[in-house]
Amino acid sequence: MNIAVKPEAGVEAGEAWSLPLEELNPARVDRFQNDTIWPVFERLRRDDPIHFTPDSEYGPYWSISRWEDIMAVDTNHIDFSSAEGITLVNRRMLEEQEKAFIAMGREVRRRGGAGFITMDEPEHSVHRKAVSPTVAPANLSRMAPTVRERAGQILDSLPIGTPFDWVDLVSKELTAMTLATLFDFPFEERRKLPYWSDMVTNQPGHGPVQSWQHKAEAMAECFGAFEGMWNERLASEPGIDLISMLTQHPETRAMSREQYHGTVILLIVGGNDTTRNTISGSVYALNQNPDQYDKLRANPDLISSMVSETIRWQTPLAHMRRTALRDVEIGGKTIKEGDRVVMWYISGNRDESVIDNPNAYIIDRERPRHHMSFGFGVHRCVGNRVAELQLTIIWEEILKRFPRIELVGEPVRNYSSFVHGFESMQVVIPARN
Repeated sequence: MNIAVKPEAGVEAGEAWSLPLEELNPARVDRFQNDTIWPVFERLRRDDPIHFTPDSEYGPYWSISRWEDIMAVDTNHIDFSSAEGITLVNRRMLEEQEKAFIAMGREVRRRGGAGFITMDEPEHSVHRKAVSPTVAPANLSRMAPTVRERAGQILDSLPIGTPFDWVDLVSKELTAMTLATLFDFPFEERRKLPYWSDMVTNQPGHGPVQSWQHKAEAMAECFGAFEGMWNERLASEPGIDLISMLTQHPETRAMSREQYHGTVILLIVGGNDTTRNTISGSVYALNQNPDQYDKLRANPDLISSMVSETIRWQTPLAHMRRTALRDVEIGGKTIKEGDRVVMWYISGNRDESVIDNPNAYIIDRERPRHHMSFGFGVHRCVGNRVAELQLTIIWEEILKRFPRIELVGEPVRNYSSFVHGFESMQVVIPARN
């Protein structure tokens, strides 16, 4: 595991403001891991909100950093496509990953490959609607008592007075339990789900990934497990889990194995990272803002508002990418057909022109759900209510048990410009006097 050492903020801020704009690469990963990305986006929002990076480890790309411009791209699925992928991908790393898959005799695909999120209309809506019943309010209401029971079990098992990794024992465990329920995945093997998510989103030397071969083997294991689940669901009575929904719908039942594997990865990563990193992010944010922690303890009715504020302030997925289908003018600049366009949700959520005092963490904001962490338009996160349910329940149960959860040092952040979260976070629950 690589431990991030956070540099002096002044040094990073100085570089962000002094570099020529054409040399500014907002997707540089070390800034995300060091938590020094903020001055870069402050400058882009002020000086170059439609910013072109001509050369980077990802190739050339556009950065959209203001709220209104992000909204304009995100809601325009006519001119901006998801089919070529939804994230920035390091070109050299992609080649290495493809070599590992080829060495295993597996086919690789250069295009998006992440399920219905990389589909355009009308195909996208058909696949999205197939899984929607699983995460509909009625089904979530039925799930809520189970989520609450499991959250209580997790919290009651935590050590008191001894430091432990909150990410591992709480954030990963709760999301693993909920994902296993949504998939009807073998419960005793639930920790494979966050493990596979980490294998997808990391590169060798980060997270659990030891090598490209290791990553390819993990993906083969994941796809093999879900192929088995697909075949089981085809032969069984209809259920309400995500895989059953896919096998029952006539359109998704006929989808290719490639599409199915992409959908599996989308559901695993989407169901894992947003919730898991916001659970961890809430502990971090409340420790960084003790006045807000006091406010929450004094008034637990603020939990729902606090959850939404954390989702904004943390922004668990930093960006989404699109590809221009034709020449489009935005902010006086022309994005050419075929150009890659990155919507920086993490920047839009700190846009001073839309959100008052955006860098502050304020759990009783007037409009706490006014954020873009779940995206907009046809690709808005299908599982956003699942995330909010888990976050609300875990904090209701925390406040019943623990006066404080104290951060021990700085957390270790993900090495990623896409997943904005934490590899580990040491905390201690003080013993009651």
